[in-house]
Amino acid sequence: MIGHGVGIKATGSYVPDRAVTNAELAQLVDTSDEWIFSKLGIRERRVASPDQCTSDLASEAARRALASARIPPVDVDLLLVATATPDRLAPSTACIVQNKLGAVNAVAFDLAAVCSGFIYGTWVASSLIWTGQIQRAVVVGADTFSRITDWKRRDCVFFGDGAGAAVLSACREGFGFLGFDLGSDGRGWRGFTVPAGGSENPASQETLRQRQHFYQHDGREVFREATRRLPSSVQACLAKCGLDLNDVDWVVPHQPSIRILEETARVLGIRFDRVLHNMDRYANTSAATIPLLLDERVRDGTIEHGHRIVFTAMGAGWTWGTAILRWEGRYGGE
Repeated sequence: MIGHGVGIKATGSYVPDRAVTNAELAQLVDTSDEWIFSKLGIRERRVASPDQCTSDLASEAARRALASARIPPVDVDLLLVATATPDRLAPSTACIVQNKLGAVNAVAFDLAAVCSGFIYGTWVASSLIWTGQIQRAVVVGADTFSRITDWKRRDCVFFGDGAGAAVLSACREGFGFLGFDLGSDGRGWRGFTVPAGGSENPASQETLRQRQHFYQHDGREVFREATRRLPSSVQACLAKCGLDLNDVDWVVPHQPSIRILEETARVLGIRFDRVLHNMDRYANTSAATIPLLLDERVRDGTIEHGHRIVFTAMGAGWTWGTAILRWEGRYGGE
């Protein structure tokens, strides 16, 4: 168990202005609002404007989190951006965000764990704070999946664009992160992938013709893996912390689909009204899902001082992770 005395001081989030409804997508592909909502729980998703990229979304979410924490960007020691849709292959999106924020003293790098990225990122940052190597970190989950979505395929309905950020620092003993459970299984790497654009299959006229720069996934395999990995990771993390589900106030999960979350709750034996979700308005924003949802629920008063929260996610790779946090308040109890 690690992380006692390290918590989230404040949160921030940002989504693009443009909302794309299911009815609009039904004009592009063979689908309907009824099917999408009943199967996935999605009504609409946000899509970045042509002049917006991942670093723009990430910068605004981080800026809002720092404003809530009352911390100037120059006081940030670590800036970590979890994303599957970087601005460029090089440099890191985190370095671009660092420049946009003016966080000139921060070590900046990206982390690639797709939908599990925010949990992986908070694990890295809290470990560095806990061991005394840094004092303040900003962890951002940000994705613009609209840029790697094939709008001619039915699976264009799944994702949206957005960003969420958290400021991490020391907190009072007994609050903050109580424990983590992380895992990976590279045997499942084909279950969700973007085939071209990397060193294995560089961009070419042929990869463009075959539309291989868009994501491809096996929906049934994603469902099977998610409903297996998420409950087992939650239970493992609870055991590490000496807790059970009766000790948990809220589950703040990744937002893959409403059916995955309902099945996860059923397997765990937890009432679904304790599982928070906002996919009806944003769809799956990948690494942004957890911090975006957390920020909304902190700001609307759902999450209160002392609440125990379970974060859990599964992403491509496969990657998965759970974190348990006792909330100390938006401004760290100040």
